[in-house]
Amino acid sequence: MTTLAPPPTPVQDGRHRAATPPVSRVRRLFTGAPEDPRWARPALWAILLLATVLYAWNLTSVTGNSFYDAAVYSGTKSWKAFFFGALDSGSFITVDKPPFALWVMGLSARVFGYGTWQLMLPMVTVGVGSVALLYRLVKRDFGVVAGTIAALVLTLTPITVAINRDTNPDPVLVFLMLLGAAALLKAVRTGRLVPLVWSAVAIGFAFNTKMMQAYVVLPAFFLVYLWAANASLGRRIRNLAVATVALVVSSAWWMVIVDLIPASSRPYIGGSTDNTVWDLVIGYNGFGRIFGASSSVGSAGNGASFGGSSGLYRMFNDIMGGQISWLIPFAAIALAGGLVLRGRAPRTDARRAALMLWGGWFVLHFLTFSLAEGTFHPYYVPVQHRERDAEGDREAVAALLVGADADLRGD
Repeated sequence: MTTLAPPPTPVQDGRHRAATPPVSRVRRLFTGAPEDPRWARPALWAILLLATVLYAWNLTSVTGNSFYDAAVYSGTKSWKAFFFGALDSGSFITVDKPPFALWVMGLSARVFGYGTWQLMLPMVTVGVGSVALLYRLVKRDFGVVAGTIAALVLTLTPITVAINRDTNPDPVLVFLMLLGAAALLKAVRTGRLVPLVWSAVAIGFAFNTKMMQAYVVLPAFFLVYLWAANASLGRRIRNLAVATVALVVSSAWWMVIVDLIPASSRPYIGGSTDNTVWDLVIGYNGFGRIFGASSSVGSAGNGASFGGSSGLYRMFNDIMGGQISWLIPFAAIALAGGLVLRGRAPRTDARRAALMLWGGWFVLHFLTFSLAEGTFHPYYVPVQHRERDAEGDREAVAALLVGADADLRGD
């Protein structure tokens, strides 16, 4: 009689070892990653709750920016006014910005009705979303403590609270630019094209929120990917070329459509000198902001300097320096020290790439805002002071147009 030996026990290697049951996504949402300290996720939720309270407290008392509020109101009465970002429902003239932020508020107003909290709901949402997104980005490369500090500083910076309780387009702009940074850093780590394209699309939509201000970070984005992406040089150049096409398309589609429509069939482009969006891009919202009244391209920025005289000291003058400019020297020292410490790291080092991105973002904005000779408002940077006189004229015009619109409708 033949006895068969039992089959050999399979070797328990990494491929066959019984896997630990994965933690559910819902549980991780509240408890965080297993490797995180137990305090990390509760701290994040506390910061997000604090941000929500600060940004949403007593929203019915928020006056907002009447200039943009009027355009949102007009967009609830006319889809034509909605598309063009027209100041009046008759679509006579547009505001001096592209309409993406107006669309976000306008959709909320169309769903929930026109009112203060309906316009502010998207702004509070993207404001809190920016805090959560910044936490995730910083935590990935520098750890939980750094991510928590970054989220708390963004939450409590006075202008963050002020601008997220307003109907200016800046909260949407910041959120889209952070989305672009998140996708870029993913593209750097993986070397893949798709995240880089999404980064370009996010910046393109940011362009359709506040035009050239969204492009200030582009030199840093291009440099970081070209230097640090986990791909060959040829592939990096090819991917950047494809992403540039995506950037152009996502930035220019609305502008091209509007400028192709006969002037008699659309509103006048507010802020332009020749009734084209292109003039608004390179003029009032472009080179006019940099060179002021001396700009020879498009409409000038009128040489207004609500933040004080241009120059490298502007961020520290009596208007701009009263809130958080004291942090700039510390940030510069920390940036330099971090880059030195990562000096021997491989080209694709993720931490150095992140330092290059955030440092480049800081340096480019510091130089742009310091040296800009055109229209410059203190709320562009972390200060609480706001120049209300400059907004007053626009708000008066908006109120007159809203009143005229109501009279024409017989309201």
